[in-house]
Formats: sequence, structure tokens, C-alpha cells
Amino acid sequence: MDLMSRYPALDDLRQKAKQRLPHFVWEFLDSGTGAEKARDRNRTALDARLLMPSILHGEFEPELSVDFLGQRLPLPFGIAPVGMSGLIWPDAERILARSAADAGIPYCLSTVASRTPEDVGPVMGDHGWFQMYPPRDPDIRTDMLNRARAAGFRTLILTVDVPVASRRERQVRSGLMTPPRLTPRILAQIALRPAWTMGMARMGMPRMRLIDSYAGETKGLPSNSHAGYMLRTSPDWDYLRWLRDAWKGPMIIKGVLRAEDAESLEAEDIDAIWISNHAGRQFDAVPATIDVLGGIRAATKLPIILDGGLSGGLDILRAVALGANFVMLGRAWHYALAALGDKGPAHLINILRADLQSNMGQLGTKTLADARNRVIESE
Repeated sequence: MDLMSRYPALDDLRQKAKQRLPHFVWEFLDSGTGAEKARDRNRTALDARLLMPSILHGEFEPELSVDFLGQRLPLPFGIAPVGMSGLIWPDAERILARSAADAGIPYCLSTVASRTPEDVGPVMGDHGWFQMYPPRDPDIRTDMLNRARAAGFRTLILTVDVPVASRRERQVRSGLMTPPRLTPRILAQIALRPAWTMGMARMGMPRMRLIDSYAGETKGLPSNSHAGYMLRTSPDWDYLRWLRDAWKGPMIIKGVLRAEDAESLEAEDIDAIWISNHAGRQFDAVPATIDVLGGIRAATKLPIILDGGLSGGLDILRAVALGANFVMLGRAWHYALAALGDKGPAHLINILRADLQSNMGQLGTKTLADARNRVIESE
């Protein structure tokens, strides 16, 4: 039986991933913050957006490619940054980067990944994005930018929606501690998941290698508070201007939810805006990203990326129909990795591609742009 027969949708990969990951790793990946209302809100708001089909279009092959930041990309989605991906699955960052290179889509590496830019650069292809949690020290900041550029990353992402550490209560309940420790409880969870454990034994326990190079060695497992906060600051507009001057290439601001902020960013020569509520992992009273997309689209001419609860091609169409130029998924790729290992990301690409093609056929839209103005609000 082929993979599409066994795992035809992202939810199938999610369920398989839960079976293969230690409980504390699953909670690290799957959890939000607080009562997880923001995470639920993302899903509910997407479901409220209905699309109106039209008829009698004849046979056609949907066109899935998009123009974004001066490049023609074969698909309208990419791989969002997830901190400590290597905890979720051994060598996750390099597996995902290779998969993105094979598909010709963007891969975004986190500052707090378990691999450095130098580790990932050789396998990521031509669409490497580097996501920066803003270092306080200007020398560290400059060196980090230089390292990312030298490794081949050409697009910089400044994340602005993590001014302070969040409280991820599910992670705490799972047994993750600060400082993290391999307690008997954690070891018992590890013993129940042999595939994950054997992979970690081969690769070594993950740590934040880029942060380590500046803050000293920080071993162990991440929790709701981690070593990245030793270096971070909460950026202001002057910080953004410094970074804009220092980075010679496309620069995207991630974590935008207000139309007023989008207008201000356009005035600062930013290349694109990334609407994100950090997948509900930072602030539980935040609005759903799809709810703010229309207002931000009306406020700026800049290209817009959107994330937040998307789980298939239909959600991608919903985002594009409301004004997004591109979407990014984060958890989804890690569900795929944990479910199927190295084969997971390519299978998820196949799922998303097939889902897009099917739904565009049903909708009667030959291109993604044709989906605009097909949105209706559910009652």
C-alpha cells in the first residue's frame, strides 16, 4: 500500500507522529499557550471562510506556481522556522532543508534551531531564509548576519511577536523542566519510543548550536524558557532600521497582526509582511491570522505571507483568496517527519499539491489568483 493510501491527509500524519514521539516531545511540538484558545481560534476562523465555486470551465490543469520576491516558485507554500526542530526528529533541520531544495520551495532556519547556518547551508538550495530572534549585543548581531549570509541565506526574517517568554503549560505538565533535566519520568517516556530514541542516539542530544557559540554550551532539552532568551532583546523601530541597513537582501517582518503596523513597515522599506500569531504559542488572546488578513491586505501593497493553523490545500486557497501571496507551515512538516522520517516532508508536499489541485478544480480556478473574491462568510 502506498503512502497516499495510508496517509492521505495531514491529520493522518499527525496521529502517526503522536504514536512515535515521546510524550514530552509531542507536547513541545503540539502545544500552544494558556488554554490554547488562540490555536483553536485559528482553525475555527479558517473553517468560517467558504469559497464559491463556478461551473462549466471544462478540463484544465491548475497552475500552482507563484511569483514572490522576484522569484518564480513552483508551489505557494514553504517551511516555517520551528525552534529546536532537532528535538522533534533527529537532524530535522537538514532533512527539511534538503526536502525544500528538492521541491524548490523556501526553508526558514530558526535562530534557536539545533543546527547552525553552516550546517544547513550546503543542503538547502536557493531559497534559504534565516529567521532572527533579535540579539541584544550588536557585535553578536553583526556576526550572526554575516554567518547567515556566508552560509547562503539570502532572505532575513525578523520575528517581532516574542517580546518575552510565553508560558506553555502543556509542556510543563509533560515533565519538561527549567533548567531541563533527564528525569526518570522523561527517561521512561523516551524508552517507549524506540525509533526516536535510536535516531537521537546516532545524532546526539540536540542543543541550540548557534546560541551556544555565543552564550556558552547549553546542553539538554528545551522547555518553555531556554537559552535563546539570554541573548535576545525586544526590538523597537530603531532596531529594525539598524537591521534593514545591515542586511543587503530581502527582509521580512514576522508576527504582524495590525494594519497600522503594516503601514508603518511599508514606510521602512521592508520587502514583505508575515502575518503570524506564532501558532498560538505566545499569547492566548490573539486574533486568528485569517481574521486580520483582509485589513492588512487593504492597508499595504507589500507581499503578504500568512501562517496559523493551515492544514491543507483548501486552507492555502482560503488564505490566497483573502489576499495572501504565500503561506508557510511549521508544525505540519514536523508531524510528517515524526510520522515517516526522511520520507515525510516529500509526502506532505504531495498531499498539499494534490489537495490544491483538487480544490482548485472544484472551485473552477485555473490559477491561485483566480481564487480571490471567491470568499463568502459562513452563517
